[in-house]
Amino acid sequence: MTGTTRRPDQAANTADPRDELVEHLPALRAFALSLTREGAAADDLVQDTIVKAWTNMDKFQPGTNLRAWLFTILRNNFYSARRKTRREVSDSDGIHAARQATRPEHDGRLAMRDFRVAFDQLPDEQREALILVGASGFSYEEAADMTGVAVGTVKSRANRGRRRLAELLQLADGEELEMTDRATLAVMATNQPVSR
Repeated sequence: MTGTTRRPDQAANTADPRDELVEHLPALRAFALSLTREGAAADDLVQDTIVKAWTNMDKFQPGTNLRAWLFTILRNNFYSARRKTRREVSDSDGIHAARQATRPEHDGRLAMRDFRVAFDQLPDEQREALILVGASGFSYEEAADMTGVAVGTVKSRANRGRRRLAELLQLADGEELEMTDRATLAVMATNQPVSR
């Protein structure tokens, strides 16, 4: 043979590194298996590595070790995923997810409708007291001045109104009304401001 022969690493310097990716798949899979100890997870890790390498090939420096670069990407992917799963909570029963779930809007509309029906069943004095000290935010003293009755009477009407609403809405002792409407929640709140 005449002419100069190229060493394999010299040929790699002139070729597109993407063409060499397939050569490294068996070694990448073996490394991935040693990290994950599970075939499907290893295959996913290799696939993610190849995708990341392909999309970031402009960051690879020709003349350097492509296999080492790929192994570094694979290893970083593995440990990044591992850190992420440590922050995640195992929730096979769905208990944690149920706590995080938001209620659909229609639940709020149904609860509001139920509240209005129950609120309309209260005697006028109780509704008035709840609107003044709850929804409107007046103190018991201010509500007493507006209605011309004693402070104790306003407190009594408001407390009886709250108890009756709880009965009509079938709320257990200490159970709170699950609504987002502040005015409605204020009507049901037991701690009212003393003065404004």
